Amino acid sequence: MKPNKIRQLLNEGKPTLATHIHGTWPSVVEAFALTGAYDYIEFVAEYAPYTLHDLDNLARAAELHDVSMMIKPDQANQQLVTQHAIGSGFHSVLFVDIRTAEDARQAVRIVKPETPEDGGVHGVATRRITYMGYGGNQAYVQALRDVVIAIMIEKRQAVENLEEILSVPGIDMVQWGPSDYSMSIGKAGERGNPEVRAAQKHVFETCIKKGIRPRAEIGSPEDAKPYLDMGVKDFCIGTDIAVLYQWGKQNGEGMRKLLG
Repeated sequence: MKPNKIRQLLNEGKPTLATHIHGTWPSVVEAFALTGAYDYIEFVAEYAPYTLHDLDNLARAAELHDVSMMIKPDQANQQLVTQHAIGSGFHSVLFVDIRTAEDARQAVRIVKPETPEDGGVHGVATRRITYMGYGGNQAYVQALRDVVIAIMIEKRQAVENLEEILSVPGIDMVQWGPSDYSMSIGKAGERGNPEVRAAQKHVFETCIKKGIRPRAEIGSPEDAKPYLDMGVKDFCIGTDIAVLYQWGKQNGEGMRKLLG
């Protein structure tokens, strides 16, 4: 089992930087890893088509270049996908659609080992991280304990229940979701609405006060300053599909002008 780089950085109080991918081509993981700039790569499985074989291959590519992987699964099948991803070698899970403290507790239970002291529901499984043994030893248990648990705060109910949700033991990181939040308050697409901005500020400040790392999703380094001023240390920048679109639009339109 490979060292969990995200957990190491969090334990040391150091910042982390990630990027998003929707695609399952392992070479994209390697390309980002070879920049030397990223600590981990988030596979946004909630939005992407994939198979369980892809999880193994993404984790292999990451391990070749000393980066970690995070997965963001759908809520509907989160236990199955989460436990397979961890078994493939993913070091972190970002749980979506959290609305209550019970949702958060269930997310933690899915990850944590089923031991008397951990109280999780993650048992022994002969998946990739345990080859060639049947798992279940102390190293396996510790690997499950080290998985970084992140949750999305993106619903009106989650903001209303924020203090209770953040009091659930085992949560390491929080990601704010303005798009879902704006929809949940009847203002879909209004990410910059003052009510959305106020909720975001409340979430970040509450996380920092309670000692839970808030992560900011940004589009460029210039977007980071207000978060850095708040004390945020964790960032995820860009998305593969958006990078392709922006490059294609800018350069395609430029060429069309030259061609008349």
